[in-house]
Amino acid sequence: MKKISLISVDEAVNIVLSSVVETPGENVTIFEAAGRVLARDIVADISIPPVDNSGMDGYAVRHESAVGASRDKPVELVIKGESKAGTAFDGGALEPGLAVRIMTGAPIPPGADAVIPVEDTEERGDSVLLFSSLEEGDNIRRAGEDILSGSTVLKKGHRLKPADIGLLASLNYTSIPVFSSPSVAIISTGDELVDPGREIGPGQIRNSSAYALYAEVLKCNARPVYLGIARDSFNETKEIFTRALECDIVLTTGGVSMGKYDFVKDVMAELGIDIIVDKILMKPGKPLVFGTKGSRLIFGLPGNPVSSLVSFVQFVRPAILKSMGAGRIHKPLINAVLREDIHKKPERRHFARGFFTVEDGKIFVSPTGAQGSGILTSMSHANCFIILHEGATYYRAGETVTIQLIHHEEI
Repeated sequence: MKKISLISVDEAVNIVLSSVVETPGENVTIFEAAGRVLARDIVADISIPPVDNSGMDGYAVRHESAVGASRDKPVELVIKGESKAGTAFDGGALEPGLAVRIMTGAPIPPGADAVIPVEDTEERGDSVLLFSSLEEGDNIRRAGEDILSGSTVLKKGHRLKPADIGLLASLNYTSIPVFSSPSVAIISTGDELVDPGREIGPGQIRNSSAYALYAEVLKCNARPVYLGIARDSFNETKEIFTRALECDIVLTTGGVSMGKYDFVKDVMAELGIDIIVDKILMKPGKPLVFGTKGSRLIFGLPGNPVSSLVSFVQFVRPAILKSMGAGRIHKPLINAVLREDIHKKPERRHFARGFFTVEDGKIFVSPTGAQGSGILTSMSHANCFIILHEGATYYRAGETVTIQLIHHEEI
């Protein structure tokens, strides 16, 4: 594919996603399945609940036995037995004038069609007094009201939440069919970088981008592989890049601009990587490079930590999730009212770091301070991006804007 320079965010997203190849499926234990994406539909082979059961602690009765019951004029029934969770009543069909003591979740005895809560009764020896009347079906949870046998419970492409794991357990699943998690190599570039825990020299800075990206990859349930820092050398960059190509996806930070020691694009060309995108009309994140080699995806992200994180959310995260078969891959967009004026240049789409709050049912948003691409605290304090579109130069306080929820993991 021919390299395209200075394209829009939307064009770049489409190019990246059209390059994604889905990973194969695998089975994982139910304890490992949270956050993974289903590789096939889950169809129930039983109904949940499997039988009619009680929604209350109380007494199972025939509703006509409670006609006219009140505090002033209670109805007395004979207690025939008990039904508790895990042990069904085995005394035959319930006749009028009889009751069965019952616990929440216990099977409804044959013949009973309502449950009176224990607080509306008083037990006296072998009898129980009912202080309220009932309608047929009161406080009964019907078989299959949650899940019907033969129904599709979860669809292929669904990312599993904790409640989904409970559903799968209720359907007797111990092994879950999911898409494999891609491996993601992470490389930092530049003599100025020093990893945490090592002595820092004059003119050097801590490597933060790689660690933030590692955490982002983990949130996607992919497999991050940190390969360290490539120094400002073509050969060293090539050597570490060669190792990175053993992974499904490669992320580099830095080395993609026009500097004398920015070797990433040269190394990509040397290694036969097809560079498709070079620079995107966005801020922060303009000097992003994207290429492919076979089914592998290679992202040359900007070196500034905010730029790399913004780029990850817009391009890398959707690519990872799509490769895992996810049906929903983008962070949610909602509207909010801007609290303060924002000025911008018209050429690029801006992703301003923002913090939104909800007041009286209305959503408001403000920038999180200075927006420089090296100011990582502005990202740490943010819970959204304020999307400022191409062509616009001025957003006024009180105006409705689109925000992207960056900590929302639903897909």
